Amino acid sequence: MLEYSHDFRLVAASLAVSLMASFTGLALTRGISLLSETHRKQRIAMASVALGGGIWSMHFVAMLGLQMPILFYYDALLTLISALVAILMVGVALLVMHYWPRTSASVCIAGTIVGLGIPAMHYIGMLGIQLCKAVYTPVGVVLAVAASVILGIGSFSIAYGERTHRNIILSTITFGVAVFTVHFLAMAGTNFLPTLQSSNVAAGIDNSILAMIVTLISFVICGAFLLSGVTFWPNEKFLPESGYPEPKEPMLASDGSFQANGSDAAPTTFAIPYEKDSRILFAETSSVAAIRAEGHYTIVYVGLNKLFCPWSISDAAKRLAGSAFVQCHRSYLINPSHVTGFERKKDNGVCFFENNPPLGKVPVSRSRLSNVRSALGL
Repeated sequence: MLEYSHDFRLVAASLAVSLMASFTGLALTRGISLLSETHRKQRIAMASVALGGGIWSMHFVAMLGLQMPILFYYDALLTLISALVAILMVGVALLVMHYWPRTSASVCIAGTIVGLGIPAMHYIGMLGIQLCKAVYTPVGVVLAVAASVILGIGSFSIAYGERTHRNIILSTITFGVAVFTVHFLAMAGTNFLPTLQSSNVAAGIDNSILAMIVTLISFVICGAFLLSGVTFWPNEKFLPESGYPEPKEPMLASDGSFQANGSDAAPTTFAIPYEKDSRILFAETSSVAAIRAEGHYTIVYVGLNKLFCPWSISDAAKRLAGSAFVQCHRSYLINPSHVTGFERKKDNGVCFFENNPPLGKVPVSRSRLSNVRSALGL
């Protein structure tokens, strides 16, 4: 057996890369449902590259810190395959989350796929080591895979819960730590044996070339992280605490038409901002049927329109406190005047919005059932 150790500076660097890639990838998934089919697929592809590339980069940054008494190389083809496997499996998981109904089952499936993808990338990458052979203990493999699946499901559960700023940060930490933990759990159960033959070493990648590749990819990840971080808190920073200023743009009415609301007009209702054609417009609260959480933004339903609002669901609840809106679920605020039907389940319920086809029906959670029934006069 070969003795080996780790350069703890590169261990720390690998954790930083993992966290930055996790944040970048998860931030790219917000607001995807508002995009066209083509743009949605593009964003999923970008997020897959960020998360999958981050998994791969974390692994090989840590491997650069692996110190053994012999020189060793990496098979170029297997190294590439390990990266593609990570990106592909993350992509499949994101497709599940953004094209299947978002339920506890779909979150578990997506988290499991990612949880299996992390150790798959690790062990394929390790298979590419030349001039020595990695030998694994069964306990190490089982622990690495189990931890990866559990943490993968946990990170996706957090990321696709309410998806507030807090959730994005917590899921970033969970996912980043998951990748880091799986790598070193697997390494704890790994030993190395020298091989007698060096098969096709000329086609391998030595540590100096690998360092250049990993440094370049890490630089790209850092740049993407900075760009994502700069826009992470844009709206909450500039919105006044007590409410939105008097709107100067046209306001969207329930019939889909615009009403003038210039400086001489005194609005009788509070305005809800939404983005369209790179502009901020405003919708009357009376015209809004419901507001749904989408990441740390929201979707506003007005007639046949689904509008992108820069508020988070918690912001909307605070700003609309005292209005007709009622929070029926952690992800929904509804306007009772637009409800066309109500169905009581065992310990929860459903509100129907037959005049708003894009909305259809909204779940009512058990803890908020009595408030919703009271607002509906039931």
